[in-house]
Amino acid sequence: MVDIPGMKKQYQKLKAQLLLGFLLLWAGCSSPMVENSFSSQTMGTTYSIKIISQNPIPNPSKIQKGIDSVLTVVNTHMSIWIPTSEISRFNRNQGRNVIPVSHHFKYVIKKSIEISEATGGAFDVTVYDLMALWGFGPDPQKREPLEKDIQHAIENLGYHNLVLEPEGIRKKNPRTKVDLNSIAKGYGVDQVFHWLVSRGFADVFVEIGGEVRCSGMNKNRLPWRVGIDHPNIGGSRGTELAGVVSLENLAMATSGNYRNFIEQDGKIIGHTIDPRTGRPVEKDVLSVSVISNSCLEADGWATALMVLGYNKGRELVLQKTSLQVCWILSGSDGMCIIKRTPGFNIENSWY
Repeated sequence: MVDIPGMKKQYQKLKAQLLLGFLLLWAGCSSPMVENSFSSQTMGTTYSIKIISQNPIPNPSKIQKGIDSVLTVVNTHMSIWIPTSEISRFNRNQGRNVIPVSHHFKYVIKKSIEISEATGGAFDVTVYDLMALWGFGPDPQKREPLEKDIQHAIENLGYHNLVLEPEGIRKKNPRTKVDLNSIAKGYGVDQVFHWLVSRGFADVFVEIGGEVRCSGMNKNRLPWRVGIDHPNIGGSRGTELAGVVSLENLAMATSGNYRNFIEQDGKIIGHTIDPRTGRPVEKDVLSVSVISNSCLEADGWATALMVLGYNKGRELVLQKTSLQVCWILSGSDGMCIIKRTPGFNIENSWY
């Protein structure tokens, strides 16, 4: 080998530079990420938001205010508990002309109608009066409704009574009222998620009342992990899990009667009402978790699948490749049974 003067020295210098570069890269990859957390209350429940970054977010109060502002807007349009909200004004309007509405309200109604049509009316947001009859909402009745009351409420019910027009929404039946509680939380999650992403955040986790949407990775650079609650009547969220799901750039929502219910005349009545019969759902489905690209869709479909039951629900879901679903059923021996679509991967299942 020919020894060129200075080559050995240059080689050693290059080797040292490459080693230093590798060490710097390794240090950057292995440095711990910061989890910036934000939480408060909204829509009668709580929210929890996590943003992962290399350094603490400067001026986190600005992000908190932004999150709260987004949720305030959603409530201003969707909350039946606020007398001055857009939905409350829409429900009071008994005219036959087109009612001008915001793009928020129109979009959620449009998506709701799509789910209603896909499920044959198992999902229907025109259930305001029906929910009140069974003791839910801002105008609850305190006793079990009579059959004539149920039939009267059904007469004013039906997603087909809502007609989308370029200028707004027209009611075919002026007495039709809407309740968006079965889908508004999902929309709220989506709105906060989009706001955070628009601010340049890539690793984001948004949860409102158990409904979730996320992107990127958690602080350990792994997919976000979300628990599915064991469907214990009256149980607190997160205290006992039926399993854990890893989510990558997806949303998940869970519906069940085990947390939101009332007691009338000694009977437990869940908040899931079948709009086709006007009565509370009494099936062996304890909860349904749906994974989708948007939390609004996951939220609405979770409610619809509670109404449909397992067999009809599974048959319908397998026709929709964009949804992955997990059902928790009550077995004949009192034990719980987990059923899921092939793409729904659940870890640490107790059943």
